[in-house]
Amino acid sequence: MPASRSPGPGTSLKTPRPTPQPRSYWPVVLIGVAALLAVIIATLPASIAAHFLPPSVRAEDFSGTVWHGSAGRISVNAHDAGALEWRLHPAALFGTAVAADLRWVKVGFVIDATVKIDRQGMTLHGIKGGGTVEDLNDMGFAVGWRGNADVDFSELKTDFAKALAAVGDIRVSNLTSARIADGADLGSYDLRLPEGAVDADGNVSGQLRDTGGPLDVQAVLHYTAKERTGLLSGTIRERPDAPPALRSQLQSLSQLRPRDPQGRIAVDLEFAL
Repeated sequence: MPASRSPGPGTSLKTPRPTPQPRSYWPVVLIGVAALLAVIIATLPASIAAHFLPPSVRAEDFSGTVWHGSAGRISVNAHDAGALEWRLHPAALFGTAVAADLRWVKVGFVIDATVKIDRQGMTLHGIKGGGTVEDLNDMGFAVGWRGNADVDFSELKTDFAKALAAVGDIRVSNLTSARIADGADLGSYDLRLPEGAVDADGNVSGQLRDTGGPLDVQAVLHYTAKERTGLLSGTIRERPDAPPALRSQLQSLSQLRPRDPQGRIAVDLEFAL
């Protein structure tokens, strides 16, 4: 019989020791590079941001750093656009995108949001704030109107050429205009942009309704990106507590556009943006 290969009494088996592997220093190197980038960004002046703005936007009166800074004066197409403060997210250093918390201030109108900018475009989340409508008049918005506005959007997205998505609400209250009903309070309104409000061509459609006041309003606001025009279409009807001046104006309007069986008047208002 062949001799057994089993170890005899008192014989021990020794497992060979593994050959030591070279130690990897890449994690340490990456952490060091990230720390160095953080130090560089933390010390660069905020004014460097001016070199990355489009031609239509001008920024001045910088303070702070690229990491956490502000521009005290911003203009868009020569219109005063207030001031902007930003704080970069550290994680943005490890990707090809830039992310930051923003605060935009125009007199008493304040908006906070989180922004992400990459090669595909710009996305804003958590857009909240508001103020008085007249603080925006010199930007070309709601010229001649007064009231309070609140903005609450979960998402705004653009590829820098057209809108890609818009989900949220704009609410206005105590709305007045010297050209309507002798400046009487016209009530409160809500413009709602639901999921799917933006189509493939960048056109935007939203539902406009009143939330109380002298006017019963049911309308749709449609923005056409190619022509850069807006169209407000729907119906209006005065409520019993409407001021006499408003009733008189609606009566004149009904001579041109007869009321429907429910007493509503059709309206179509076009404007340019």
